[in-house]
Amino acid sequence: MARSPLGFDLAALVAETARIQQQLLDGLQLLPQVEEVVVGASARQVVWQDGKVCLYRFLADEGEQRPPHQPLLVVYALVNRPYMIDLQQGRSLVQRLLALGHDVYVLDWGYPDRGDRYLRLEDYVLRYIDGAVRHLCQASGQQGIDLLGVCQGGVFSLCYAALEPTRVRNLITMVTPVDFHTADNMLGNWARALDVDALVQTLGNIPADLMNTSYLMLKPFRLNLQKYVAMLDILHDRQALADFLRMEKWIFDSPDMAGTAFAQFIKQFYQDNGLVRGSIQMDARAVDLSQVTMPVLNLYAAQDHLVPPASSQALRGLVGSTDYTEQCFAGGHIGIYVSARAQREVPACIDGWLRARQ
Repeated sequence: MARSPLGFDLAALVAETARIQQQLLDGLQLLPQVEEVVVGASARQVVWQDGKVCLYRFLADEGEQRPPHQPLLVVYALVNRPYMIDLQQGRSLVQRLLALGHDVYVLDWGYPDRGDRYLRLEDYVLRYIDGAVRHLCQASGQQGIDLLGVCQGGVFSLCYAALEPTRVRNLITMVTPVDFHTADNMLGNWARALDVDALVQTLGNIPADLMNTSYLMLKPFRLNLQKYVAMLDILHDRQALADFLRMEKWIFDSPDMAGTAFAQFIKQFYQDNGLVRGSIQMDARAVDLSQVTMPVLNLYAAQDHLVPPASSQALRGLVGSTDYTEQCFAGGHIGIYVSARAQREVPACIDGWLRARQ
């Protein structure tokens, strides 16, 4: 058996090289045949709109029953599109919740342009979220609704629940940062050194490509190289390749961020750690988490590199609710929505927790 001076098997190296070449050839033949990937598993309709911001109601499949007067509003982050929670058949938090009988809505922030540069956090929380909540309360005849905030949308939901507690019946936060100064929060450490005023004065709105690059550089080898090398192993598999491309579409389908709101968020939350310090102000109203007195379910991911578990767990000591539950799930920041294990566990957890409080 021929071996190189470095000690590895030359025959094995030649065989591995041939295998990779064949995988590349398979990919070159299959890729042109893969149609543009489609995202979204559930039909939906617009039920309320304010400018670019739309409130969608997801439509249950025929035969599925859901209570008509118990809306569950999902508030997503500004930095990505909300279809991650309804990515595709079999990988959809929304689809599972609909099947369990919930009346699910989502706020879609749209794509900010130069005309939105001066939108403030107050606009997102006290205009858009409040407008959607008031619409749902009026349409359902209920005083308050169930609110599910995801990541940055969870931060907004906490602020809204603190300012308008009577309009939130139950609050669910999902991979939501609360303490932005935990030692393992790499994104928080970066943001504290950012001259955000100079950035916004220079760029206006914050480009999506700049935000995506920042997230990718948190794990540069894994997110910029390793996953594309691993893609070689699925180039022969049409379904696996379509699933990969669907995730890539979501990752890079990111809106720009309104400059003023971005600057406020970085300064008040990342730099000042305002939720922990109690220093957040919106339209001269203090955001006091002790006013969050409704039942709270806090969900986080054990391997989350964007929102470390300790950042989410800090919520326990800050809310005023006597009905507080937290639950950790295996996986990362994205896996908690789309992994096979999360599809089994997360919707069932949300469903059981809500039903116990209805």
